[in-house]
Formats: sequence, structure tokens, C-alpha cells
Amino acid sequence: MKASLFPPIFDTNSIAGVQIPGLRASEPIETVFPSISDYAFLSDCENSCLVAPSGSVEWLCLPKPHDPSVFGSILDRGAGSFRLSPAENAVPAHRQYLPGTSVLATTWQTRSGWLVIHDFLAVGPWSRSEERSDHFRRTPGDYDARHALVRIVTCLHGTVDVAMNCEVAFDYGRRDARWSYSGPSYSSVATRNSGFNSLSLHGDMRLGIEGRSVRARHRLVEGESKFVVLSWTDDPSPANLKEAETYLKETSRFWRNWIDGGRFPDHPWREYLQRSVLTLKGLTYAPTGALLAAATTSLPEHLGGTRNWDYRFTWVRDSAFTLRALHSLGFDTEADDFLAFLSEVLEPSSEPNSTPSERPDLQVLYPVDGAACEPEVELDHLTGYAASRPVRVGNAAFDQVQFDIFGAIVDCVFEHTRSRDALSERTWRVVVQAVEMALKSWRGPDRGIWEMRGEPKHYTFSKVMCWVAADRGARLAQLRGDRSLASSWRLAADEIHLDILENGVNKDGVFTQSYGSNELDASLLMLPMVGFLPLDDERLHATVFAIIENLSDGAFVYRYATNDTDDGLDGEPEHSFTVCSFWLVSALALIGELGLAKSHCERLIGAASSLGLYAEELDPSTSRHFGNFPQALTHLALINAVLRVVSVEERLGETSAGLAGARSWWNAAGRDDRSNVIKFSDVQSPIPD
Repeated sequence: MKASLFPPIFDTNSIAGVQIPGLRASEPIETVFPSISDYAFLSDCENSCLVAPSGSVEWLCLPKPHDPSVFGSILDRGAGSFRLSPAENAVPAHRQYLPGTSVLATTWQTRSGWLVIHDFLAVGPWSRSEERSDHFRRTPGDYDARHALVRIVTCLHGTVDVAMNCEVAFDYGRRDARWSYSGPSYSSVATRNSGFNSLSLHGDMRLGIEGRSVRARHRLVEGESKFVVLSWTDDPSPANLKEAETYLKETSRFWRNWIDGGRFPDHPWREYLQRSVLTLKGLTYAPTGALLAAATTSLPEHLGGTRNWDYRFTWVRDSAFTLRALHSLGFDTEADDFLAFLSEVLEPSSEPNSTPSERPDLQVLYPVDGAACEPEVELDHLTGYAASRPVRVGNAAFDQVQFDIFGAIVDCVFEHTRSRDALSERTWRVVVQAVEMALKSWRGPDRGIWEMRGEPKHYTFSKVMCWVAADRGARLAQLRGDRSLASSWRLAADEIHLDILENGVNKDGVFTQSYGSNELDASLLMLPMVGFLPLDDERLHATVFAIIENLSDGAFVYRYATNDTDDGLDGEPEHSFTVCSFWLVSALALIGELGLAKSHCERLIGAASSLGLYAEELDPSTSRHFGNFPQALTHLALINAVLRVVSVEERLGETSAGLAGARSWWNAAGRDDRSNVIKFSDVQSPIPD
């Protein structure tokens, strides 16, 4: 990596302008906040929350993922949290998800005993037998979110004093909760703030109200369990420990039943694939089929910097890429739901069968409920994570011009059609609109995949994805028997292809960030994956290795050189972009550099959080995570990279099927036909010319 491209990161001891309560002058600001990668992610496929290692829930937004937080201490230590842990301990002995689930188990050792806490957002069997949900727009499945955060604490050995402190702060910490008891005992309380959803907290510990806080303390003896439930619904919650444990069993059953529907390779990296898929599922919003880009807002891409964005929306591009990854593992229902959501926002129910020109323009991003996007604003009252300001809510990129989304949509439909051998009329209208918009727009400049806030340019990757829209659209038209449209779109695809080769490649045969420039861009690592050129084309190889030479620090890849690119942020540095790092793994595997692809993939997998999660960016020198968390695009890129490496291994006879790295007994016995194991030869290759 060329050091001049990326200025040194700020010394956080010198960050000025924000005072953190309780911080000593000599103490780095970031030590007040847990590392981003130390958070656990919980979801019920409607809401999600982040749990710090201390046992404190520090992020929860209600009633929808993009709504204001009720626990927001990840962005300001005074913005609300919900802690349950041993009274005198802040560091657990061990944390893990129950295998195949999104249920968190945290184990603690104290001077007097051992304790385990199970945290989960409850999911249970569909129970609305007499009424319909007022916000569920997709076909209901067998399970439904219970809109409750359940915490069960059990003493494993000895005795342990446990303490609970629930501090609800509505509207990103601007309004303290007002609590009152809900009955004659100390077991149940509820908030009474007008203008905000009522929250109830109850369990089998004695609850005390102290200002905005609800506290409890209890000495557990070996074998004893207690529970507490935070609920934001009028539906009944667990009335006792037995019912809370039933919720735990039902939630575990939901996640395991879902993951059992996938097809995973019998490979040492299988666990990372499964955790990534569970994370993607957790980022879906089941009522509409939308997919969150991440669960958080404003976690910094650079400590003390301003690259702090709100990712609690569904990006069309990210969702389309994600669904293609899920297809490769056998999860097709999520694609059905997202395409239904996309059709819904493009084709309002009041205007069925409208023509593309009569429907709303395709946006870059949408709220998960399909509502109109709110303006991007800054929350000046919050300190920000580790004093990284501003804290933003809303995202101004929603009305940017980004041409690559057209190709992402059509490619997603194309893969979906190949897996289902069917294409509905409603989805076809989405394809027509996307292709027509690509053909109308591709000659102009746009903001590009990285949502540049500088001047629009003729970004090469945007042109490539317009080619993808026309190419896949022509193939779909051919499948429908529309030869005239297929021919027209094929000619347009050829024209775009030729234009890119004439204007997007420099004198060294390397694809550049934009027409007429010499800057590089890691988005061009996608070229082998979308089948833009044959995999042995020298221009592909030259581009991949130019990015390795100029935009990489070993396995860690930067999006672009921030001091050479007009992104509207005055050259402010950022860390390596993890999705680009996994794209490099995929590109290397596809162009025949398997050894390098494997070594890079091993390094990136080793940089995962202790729970197998990824934020948006990684610091190459420390493997510390930065940016919003967990990020869908990173997890889908991991899935694609791992499957491509495993596929090439199998093709070359280098597959390591057992956990010890040797061929397993099943292979030796010739039992390769198990239904839950993917055949690597079935992994989709780039579209041939």
C-alpha cells in the first residue's frame, strides 16, 4: 500500500470539542465505549438490538428499525441502556450464540459462583388466529416476532449476586422514561410517556423505580433462575419462568428450523457461512420483505471523523446482492419477499398494471416499511461513538442518482428466475422499468456505488452495471419469448460494453474508477463476478493486481484513495472496506489465483468478531472493526468468497471436507448425496458471453 494515499488515523487522545462524563484527561475516549466488534446482535426479524460484553443492551430502536432509539448508549453513554449482569463484574468469562440460533449465552465467573444469561428477541409460532396483523404485508409464515426482549439468568455454581438496571431514554436520549407500577406487586412496571409507545418490564425479581431507571438485585443460589422481559406490545408476555423458558425453546426452534433449510458445504468455514446467513436473516424485516443494510447509525468509519452515516434502511443494491448470495445456499423465500417489496414500492396498489413511465422512479434506498424517506439530520445532543460526530439519522443518498442499482435488480431477478424457473408479470414489470432506466441513463454521470458527495462523474462500475441490466434483461426477454425486446436490449448491452472498453480502461490495460481518470476503485473487483469479460482476459488480471498493489494492505482492501477522489469529505481517511476485501478473494479465486485467495480469506475470517460478526471496515494493523454493525453487504461478500474458494478447490481436487482438513468418512464412503450439503459444482459461475 502506498502510505501517501491514506493519512494516519487521528490520535483519539487529541479529539476535542466533546466532553465524555467520567473520562479522565489521560484516558483515550474510545475506552469509555466497547469496541464495535464486541457487541452481540439479536433479532426477531422485525427489531434488533446490540448487547455489550458487560451485559448491557446499548442499542434498540422502536417500533421500527429506523425509528428513534430507546436504548442509545452506543452513541452517548447517557442515552439509555438495559444491563443485567453480576453485581460486581463487568467482564464475562465467555460469550457465544447457541449453535444455529441468534440466542446469546453469556457466562460469568465471580468470586462466589458461576452464572449464565440467555438473551434473545423472542420469536414464536404464528398465533393470530382471529385477526390480521396491521403491518404484515408479506405472506405469513409459521412464526412471528413476539415483540419482547427476554433475559433469563441462571446460577450454575455457588451463589451470585445479580443486578439489573433498565434506563429507557426515548427519542435518542432526549426524553427520560416515566415509570409506574402495573399492579399491586413489585413484579411489573410500564412507561407512561405521552407520545411514545408504552413499554412494559416485568419478571420474577422485585423491581424498584428510581427516576428513569428500573432496578433489581437478587442473590441467586446454584440451580436457581430468574427472568425479566421488556415488551412493546399489548400481547401477553411470559407470566413465569416456565413460560420464559418456553419462549427460549420456541425462539431456538425458529432459528434452527430456518438454518436447516440451507445447503452448506462440509468445510472448516461452514460455521462462518452459517453465522453470516443467520445475520442476514436477522437483518430482514419480515412484515415487508425488506433488508436492512445494518442495524445501526453513525458508528464511525474513522474515530473522530465525520464518515458517520445512517444504515438502517434497505438499499436496493445491497438487498439484490444479498439475495443472490442466499440463493446460492438454497434460501429462496427471502428473494420472493424482497421482490414483492420492491414491486410494492414501485407499483402502488392504487395503480395496478401501470407502465414503467407512470410509476415512481426507483430510489437508492427505502425505509423498511416502504414509507417516504425523511431528510438527513444531525443530532447535536449526542456525543457520538468515541466522540465521532456528527450523529446522523436519515440518509441523503436516497435521492442520489446511482446507475448501478439497475443492474443489481435485474441480475437479482435473473438469478431468482433461474432458481425458480418462473417470472411473474409483476416482477417482469420491475425488470422492464430497471432496464429502461439503465438505457436512458448510462451515458450520463452519477454518484457511483460509494454514494460520492462530490461532483457526479462517469463511474466505470456504474456503466458496467448498466451493461448488466441490459445483458440480463435481454436474457430474460429471450426466456419470455419476446425476441424483439431481447434483440433491442442485446444491441444496447453491446454498445455499453464497447463504450466501457474504449473509455474505462487506461493505457496499462487497467479499468479505472471513472472515464478519463487513472484512479483505481475496488468496486471493479466485481468485474469477474458479473461476467463482463472472459476470466482469462488480461485486463481483468491487470485490474485485480493493480488494486492489490495500490489499494491493499495485504488482505485488506480500501475502496479508493481518499486523497485523490472527490467524495465531498476533503480527503478524510477511512479504514479498509471489508466487503472489498472479500471481493478480492472472489476475484482471485475466479481468475485462477487460488492460493492467494485462500490465504486472504483465512486472514479475513480470522478478523471476524468473537461472535463471527463484521462491521463495515477493518483497521489492517489491529483488525479492529469500524463503521455500522453488523453490515449485510460484508456478510454476503463473505458467503460469496467462501463458496467460490470452496468451488475452485473442488474443481481442482483440493477440497478439504472434514474439520481436520482431510477427506471425511462420508467422502470415502461415497456419500456425497446428503440433502443438506451443497455440491460445489452447483455454485453459479459468472454468466458466459
